[in-house]
Amino acid sequence: ADAGQSQPQRRGENREQGAWGAGGKGRPANPRGCMEHVPAGLVLHEVLVVPPQLALLYEEVLYTIRHRLGKPEHHHVADSQELYAYVQKAFGMDAEEHSIIMQQVKELESPIFCLKATVKEAKGILGKDVSGFSDPYCLLGIETKSQEPSHPDHKKRMKAVVKDLIPEDQIHRTQVISQTLSPVWDETFILEFEDMETASFHLDMWDSDMVESVRHKLGELTDLHGLKRIFKDARKDKGQDDFLGNVVLRLKDLHCWDDRWYQLEPRTETYPNRGQCHLQFLLTHKKRATTSSRTQPSYTVHRHLLQQLVSYEILQHQAGSISWDGELSQHASTVLYLHATQKDLSDFHQVMAQWLAYSKLYQSLEFNSNCLLHQITSIEYQWVQERLRPEQKAELAESFQSLLTYGISLIRRYRIIFPLSVPRSTERLQSLLRVLVQMCKMKAFHELCMLSPDLPQMVSMALKVLFLPLLLVEVIGDLQQCQKIWNKFFIRDGPLALSNFHQWFKEAVPQWLQKAYTIALERAQRAIQMDQLTPFGEHNKHSTSTVDLSTCYAQIVKTWQQLNWPDPEEAFMIMVKLVEDMCKIALMYCRLIKERAEALSLSEQNEGEAANRLCVVVNNIKQLRLLILKLPSQLDWAQLVERTEAVIDQQQIQHTLHNQLDSAVSCLDHEVRDVVSLPLSHCALPNASLLSLQSIIPLMKFLESELQYLNEHLVQENFKSLLVLLWHHTLAVLSAAAGQQVPSTQCYKKLHCALKSLERCFYAEGCGLPLETLHTAAFLSLETHLALCSSTSRKLIQKYFSNRIQQQVGARMVSEKYGAVTIKALYRPSEQKLRVEVLNAVNLIPLDSNGSSDPFVQLTLEPRHQFPEVVARTTQCKRNELHPLFDEAFDFLIPPEKCRQEGACLLLTVFDYDTLGANDLEGEAFFPLCHLPGLDADEDQADTGRVPQTRLPLTHPKPTGDEILRLLESRKGDKEAQAFVKLRKQRAKQSKETE
Repeated sequence: ADAGQSQPQRRGENREQGAWGAGGKGRPANPRGCMEHVPAGLVLHEVLVVPPQLALLYEEVLYTIRHRLGKPEHHHVADSQELYAYVQKAFGMDAEEHSIIMQQVKELESPIFCLKATVKEAKGILGKDVSGFSDPYCLLGIETKSQEPSHPDHKKRMKAVVKDLIPEDQIHRTQVISQTLSPVWDETFILEFEDMETASFHLDMWDSDMVESVRHKLGELTDLHGLKRIFKDARKDKGQDDFLGNVVLRLKDLHCWDDRWYQLEPRTETYPNRGQCHLQFLLTHKKRATTSSRTQPSYTVHRHLLQQLVSYEILQHQAGSISWDGELSQHASTVLYLHATQKDLSDFHQVMAQWLAYSKLYQSLEFNSNCLLHQITSIEYQWVQERLRPEQKAELAESFQSLLTYGISLIRRYRIIFPLSVPRSTERLQSLLRVLVQMCKMKAFHELCMLSPDLPQMVSMALKVLFLPLLLVEVIGDLQQCQKIWNKFFIRDGPLALSNFHQWFKEAVPQWLQKAYTIALERAQRAIQMDQLTPFGEHNKHSTSTVDLSTCYAQIVKTWQQLNWPDPEEAFMIMVKLVEDMCKIALMYCRLIKERAEALSLSEQNEGEAANRLCVVVNNIKQLRLLILKLPSQLDWAQLVERTEAVIDQQQIQHTLHNQLDSAVSCLDHEVRDVVSLPLSHCALPNASLLSLQSIIPLMKFLESELQYLNEHLVQENFKSLLVLLWHHTLAVLSAAAGQQVPSTQCYKKLHCALKSLERCFYAEGCGLPLETLHTAAFLSLETHLALCSSTSRKLIQKYFSNRIQQQVGARMVSEKYGAVTIKALYRPSEQKLRVEVLNAVNLIPLDSNGSSDPFVQLTLEPRHQFPEVVARTTQCKRNELHPLFDEAFDFLIPPEKCRQEGACLLLTVFDYDTLGANDLEGEAFFPLCHLPGLDADEDQADTGRVPQTRLPLTHPKPTGDEILRLLESRKGDKEAQAFVKLRKQRAKQSKETE
């Protein structure tokens, strides 16, 4: 809570010494010893010797100011001498100490200066292609010695292209964005430079030109401007790219961080307006020579610096009897901004550092608690758990718990900390409660803190904790005295029955339950601390802590049985509390037992013993799972359901007790998976190009050497569960390798072979996992994908046509939105001849401006590599017809075995004839040759009139293509594959289909 001028003494500080404490030399005191993370600046000393951590942090901040980059922001301090003077005061350094460390900084090697340039997007660029669009890409780099404007050759150099100014190995290139005037790249490049004053940033934008036929360009022609572009292209060299514009900036004109649109400048005045390009710049350092930068993570160093400066700012305000409102001075903001940009810290990590510093300082120095709300909101908005390393997660979780505990302790002493006699005490208490409520609602809080607290209950308990113990002691004494009197006067012939006696203890039951939970929790923690994670018996595979935990559970169960609460509704609430407490203890046990195993492994550095402990941890968690599953029978839920049938709905019992139990069991299963994943982490595939050496062989060796060991050290049920987890992890490993898209069929063949070998290994001739467990959806999908990727190009082409034939069959059941073509087909085995009669086409879509079409049908036998000697046939063109009648017959000489091969089909493509430009696609149909009438007959069918007509709906290929085409396209060295993909892309370009 923030402090008022008349607020009484709080948190153990000595107000007579002032805000700086008794340390002297301008260094703030440490009121409660709570600043262990940043001792620099908060530790008192009377001698000249500077603490090592303080000296290293001071070296870091001086290095940051000395190697400052970019133009200062308007709200920052531009004078470096002012910043030096400020940090000298903030760190409490005298002139001699400052001079010594400054001399050390000057002797350090300068960092590598970097420009982190992000090419975001562009708009309004020129259209250089005949289609009216361009295929833009960018070349960018840094010219180390830029010319000043006074130089006579400056204007010429500003118009020079990047490849003429900058060495080729220092030029960076973006991707080509096809057919657009508003490309979006969002690509980031790190550009190194030496001298800020002379270096300049250059970016050229070009239109990528591919060599295309005139016929193809005429097919894309849309207006007379496109025709002019064709003539212009004819005069230049083939494949020469067109210049779209450039951006040239001097680095000394840039701020540390810039994000804006820049005008694309021309080389000539023909098209002065060439659009704009959106660029983002960040000036950073690499290879900083300070000790802190070399030995500590950037995030940690920045947090220490932030805490040092914030503590100085707070104490400065307290010295002037003004409560700090969270606003940093210009000097502090400038130093922190320079350090964060030079270290390239993300906004999220900066907010994290602010939260850790502010929440820690709040527990020792007085300032407005509303300052913490901004960090809570920012963390909540940007929260992604995967951004943090494990140690950062633990640090954040500890800060949550620490602030919560400290806040509750203030509330417990609210009469002292927030007295009504002091102005604004109510506002300060409300502000503290608001901070605690918002923190407990955060996603980060719920994900990182295992036991989510009940904040209203904690506050209530904090307010009551001072009075309840004394009351309970007096009540217990009265009851004991009453029991003696009762026994003396009423116990004669037999006990006298009392009614509603349980109401006397109703208010004390929550305290009893909380006490039972606390004792069980402490006992479980002590058991884990004493556990060496070794089996405690010759025939037992669990450790000692599970025995203690089962004893705790047994005592809780016994407490429930002895309590035997008469009121059914209240008994149900007590049961909910007991189950919730036991589930909390189970989750706490899992977390602590894993930490115990990790601590023992780090102290001994023995891989064999570490593996033994992991097996014991898995057995312990599984044993705990069995204890949890026995609770319904041990607590006699069936009887409770019968007793509460009249007052509590059965669905409510299901939603509370059973769902709570299922959630705990699911968490335990997740914990087992986490433990099992530890020995498997080294099997991840770092590089698909080294697949056979670095992934599959280690994985197979691991399975061969470790499964027998795990079978001996794990309970059989746990071993079976482990096999399932291993299988899922193995599939994930292979899927990750397959997803790297290595265009090598050999790699995919090795992966497919490894998958089948692993399947046999896990099946173990019926002694391992059953096939229905192995054949998961992930396995079947991966097997299909690997089989496809390891196939030859010709096999893929056959598979493509098989898929199109299946789509053709599905199209018959849907609609004929592109029309249909009707044929007759008959095969004569004696002549090895296929006869096809093209009868007609109906319901074609109009593609000409007159509302009609000029259709003709092209007949080809696919795949081409199966029928290389068969040429394509074409019907006559029917003018201005949407329902043309052809009645034309064609003969093809083909052997019967080729008709039975996979994917063999007759492709009928209906085109709209165009005199100028490419013919338009009406649709295509696929007739499978394996279903030819007469193919399987011993003799020729005499009467061709009995051959049934076949009506084939016309289809259009999807413009996005499919997986087979992408695979074929990736095989750049296969001419047959590339030719096939090119043909299918041409068809897809003419498609009317949309996704």
